[in-house]
Amino acid sequence: MQILVTGSQGYLGSHLVEALLASGHGVHGLSRSPIGLLPASVTQQPAYRGFCGSFADAEALAEALAGCQVCVHLGWGSLPQTSNADPQGDLQLNLLGTLRLIEACGRAGVERLVFVSSGGTVYGLPQAVPVPETHPTEPTCAYGISKLAAEKYLSLYAQRLGLRVVTLRVANPYGGRQRLDAAQGAVAVFLGRALRGEPLEIWGDGSVVRDFVALADVLAALQQAVDYTASAAAGSHRVFNIGSGEGLSLNRLVVLLDESLGLCQEPCYLPGRSFDVPVSVLCIERAGRELGWRPQQGVEAGIRSFYRRFRMPLASG
Repeated sequence: MQILVTGSQGYLGSHLVEALLASGHGVHGLSRSPIGLLPASVTQQPAYRGFCGSFADAEALAEALAGCQVCVHLGWGSLPQTSNADPQGDLQLNLLGTLRLIEACGRAGVERLVFVSSGGTVYGLPQAVPVPETHPTEPTCAYGISKLAAEKYLSLYAQRLGLRVVTLRVANPYGGRQRLDAAQGAVAVFLGRALRGEPLEIWGDGSVVRDFVALADVLAALQQAVDYTASAAAGSHRVFNIGSGEGLSLNRLVVLLDESLGLCQEPCYLPGRSFDVPVSVLCIERAGRELGWRPQQGVEAGIRSFYRRFRMPLASG
């Protein structure tokens, strides 16, 4: 298949491009920047074509989608913790941008679309744990609202345009190429601060529980979702939670960091944030039944393995 990946130069997108190419697909990558995390060894492959442009650029969208049967929509321009500061900007950049992308897919004759939504923000305060896909959706931040609205518009356009759409509500992924100086992703953020000798900042008392899922498991889910959209035997479900199936508190995450690298970093506890729900763990049974997907990496073992990769740079530096 020929597949467009939006956000192709990002942490998750760059890995997905590599995985799809390795599976024999042709890949178009669309990014707002021509330079990112994709290695030159990937961008120089004959089966890959890169395109630079925003969702407001109709010409760039048309060029990137030409000849594609599938679109995997990863590109998003805000973070949960910053979206409330500029809800209008979040709406303009992400939701309206997604609508432009969907309409461009219709014009280009794209048949299937996989959308990466947010399992950590669309549900809001959980009424049950683990949280199933049937749980009420009451986001507490603009990021979650725009992700959820994009899901609804995708459902609407799926009926209007005949698109086959699958949405993955992904928890908190961690893995290689994740920025250690970013503001999102507690696993990488904690590691980065520890390596730089900075205090580990925790909003609240550290009892907040999150669902951390290994990058390799997310990539497997994305590829199986692409296959699912093409399957004549696919069921009626179009929304799937993708997580580890386990919860881990931020305080426990600090302990794993210390155990893995021997960096004794005392947390600095800051006032809690209004949009942080106390527990967020996803029920992943539907993905197991319908997609045939299950996480292969346990959460504590996976995070320990991720941290241990940084022992050599520490020893040599």
